[in-house]
Amino acid sequence: MRDQIVRAAYACFARYGYDKTTVADLAREIGFSKAYVYRFFESKQAIGETICTSRLDRIVESTSSAIADVTSATEKFRRFFRNISALSVELFFDDRKIYDIAAHSAAEEWNSYRKYRSTLQEMIQAIVREGREQGEFERKTPIDETCRAIFYAMMPFIDPLHLERNLDLLPDAQNEVTNLILRSLAP
Repeated sequence: MRDQIVRAAYACFARYGYDKTTVADLAREIGFSKAYVYRFFESKQAIGETICTSRLDRIVESTSSAIADVTSATEKFRRFFRNISALSVELFFDDRKIYDIAAHSAAEEWNSYRKYRSTLQEMIQAIVREGREQGEFERKTPIDETCRAIFYAMMPFIDPLHLERNLDLLPDAQNEVTNLILRSLAP
């Protein structure tokens, strides 16, 4: 039943947008009462988070696959940033109403967004650590500081709240930021 509610919510959110869809709309879509929907989800936000988590997890999974077979930390970082940016743009253009849920998630600091942000930071740290171990990246700057700075530099191209304002800069700016980051990591 949870899956049926999520599918109905996805369809409603995609059609009308997150803000304009109510739990009553979702209940009507699947032919049940609001009370029945609330047995499975405590709020519209909880349903939105489920959808958002699913979509953001797909971005992470795809990016993990794209970098899995790469041995060079430098190339791994290039693919990581390029893939995250491309999938974020794809979500923006191909599924605009669902992108709006991701923007809500970021703006309101939903658990789905916090988890996504944390996962990306962990992936960056793994790449930086690997690069340091292989001698590709410098080791003087504390790794947590380095990784936070990299994440902040990536924000305009991966964060739903910033991406929309920076679409016209892609892919050139993303490539230039990648090059700048990699030059700063050089030993």
